Amino acid sequence: MSGFGNQLRLRLLPAASWAFALIVVWEAASWFLLEVLRVPMAQSKLPYIHKVLSAFGQYGSTLMREGWITLTNAALGLLLGAASGALLAVFMSASKRVERLALPYAVASQMVPILGLAPIVYGIVRDEQWARIIIAGYITFFPVSLNMLRGLRSAHPSALELMHSYAAKPWSVYWKLRFPASLPGLFGGLKIAAPLAVTGAILVELMGARHGIGVLMLRNLYYGPSHVYMFWSTVIVGALLGIISFVLIGLLERLSVPWQPEFRSKGGGS
Repeated sequence: MSGFGNQLRLRLLPAASWAFALIVVWEAASWFLLEVLRVPMAQSKLPYIHKVLSAFGQYGSTLMREGWITLTNAALGLLLGAASGALLAVFMSASKRVERLALPYAVASQMVPILGLAPIVYGIVRDEQWARIIIAGYITFFPVSLNMLRGLRSAHPSALELMHSYAAKPWSVYWKLRFPASLPGLFGGLKIAAPLAVTGAILVELMGARHGIGVLMLRNLYYGPSHVYMFWSTVIVGALLGIISFVLIGLLERLSVPWQPEFRSKGGGS
């Protein structure tokens, strides 16, 4: 336990030092723009962090409530996208023909700008929650599918030969060998997809939803300088939602695939 605590401190100390230095430089630059150069609307460009945090504290309950709505819809979209991507990866790994047919379309689907697709989906479904879920799922299924496909094919050839020598059925090969081998790739795709799901949900909210952190973001952007600190608070919340989703996937990965080298305890610690 002490070894783990030391490792945690060694990882957090540089990050905390950099964060503190960034805050000091940011505050100094904001003061210089506002008080020395007297740049018009300087706080809209580079606001005081302490005032942003003050606005965050003042409207914290509202930000948390709207942020939770965004996060839950993004999570539902991530589940939808992950399930679709994993299923497609299984089909492509089982058949080269399916891969040749499906992969070009999967790649082409990612060429469609989300900024243009979001209002189309929102106009079709006429439901802000389902629009967020669909866009979040759409934006996340490809990285999950591609990474899991690579993982499914990463099973060691000698292990596959051994399974075939015992006349193992295809489903048994997948369940006992290919699926465990694909888990690191699956979680790698989920780590990419989780913040994207939050971005997709916020993007739909900017199109005219009634609830969510994107709604607050757009509303306070329209109010201009009088609500600049509240606007920046919503930006921070949006970033935190992406970070939280990434961290949660990382924790789930640690619990699900503890045999990965980066999760093994280093020797020498007590």
